[in-house]
Amino acid sequence: MTISDHLQELYGLPAFDFPGAESKTELPPAASVAWRISVDSYDSEEEWEDAFARFTDVVDTTEVRALIAGSWSDAFDSAPEGVVSALLGARDRLPRLRALFLGDITYEQCEISWINQGSVGPLLDRFPELEVFGVRGGEGLEFPALKHERLRDLRVEAGGLSAEVVRGIAASELPALEHLDVWLGTSWYGGTADVSDVEPILSGTRLPRLRYLALRNSEIQDQIAAAVAGAPVVAGLETLDLSMGTLGNDGAEALLTGQPLTHLKKLDVHHHFLSEAMMKRLSDALEPAGVEVDLSEEQAARNATRAREDRYTAVAE
Repeated sequence: MTISDHLQELYGLPAFDFPGAESKTELPPAASVAWRISVDSYDSEEEWEDAFARFTDVVDTTEVRALIAGSWSDAFDSAPEGVVSALLGARDRLPRLRALFLGDITYEQCEISWINQGSVGPLLDRFPELEVFGVRGGEGLEFPALKHERLRDLRVEAGGLSAEVVRGIAASELPALEHLDVWLGTSWYGGTADVSDVEPILSGTRLPRLRYLALRNSEIQDQIAAAVAGAPVVAGLETLDLSMGTLGNDGAEALLTGQPLTHLKKLDVHHHFLSEAMMKRLSDALEPAGVEVDLSEEQAARNATRAREDRYTAVAE
């Protein structure tokens, strides 16, 4: 699996591509869409900051509610320092901004593990009214432990996340957070986190409002599942997402023999390495209680039984 499509919506608003300088496209009302600002990844004739300057000149930024930062020039080689600086510089002109995604870049523009990032701390510090924040790309990504009172939805997508990034997320004070989606990734692409790094999240005390927890796209998915099986945080969840990783029978067995999961609305383990018998056990245990169980993309069935070392995550390079 690769990321082949751009975001279709953000903050419940449809994504709209801010047009090029020569375009005659009619612009929608500022508050009605999530504005995506992007330039060519290779040999761009316009820098991202210049496109953003055009945007702030022609759009009533006081009404903008959602922004998507798409590709900047040479994202495979350059961190988005100019992007972040431009956004911070426009802070006072974006009083209603509630959602921001940094790095909506497809594989045709730049593979996910080649996307350079930097520290996202300044963005979250300077935009205290944000409710939704997402970032794609783990190369050079920094996520210092921080405090944000209003953030409800946090997504960090990567082919590999460093332990330092995961620890920073886990140590952050996010009392309003309801939706947390973290792609841990693989060691081939910088993934160095282990189960101990997510334990503060699993404790259930740091994120009192959490209802959706995704710890996915991981090469240690069995260990994650085993830790989640006894984690206090699960009792308050509506959705548990352990998808896109290397989950096998051992991890599923831990889920079945751990604390009850029948209170969930959904268990998502799509892209997994479970046997047919284990898939049936999960379904039989949870679906009669009304839990939706996503067992799609069964890799073991497609590729015969794979040894643990031969499993792979859904998104890596």
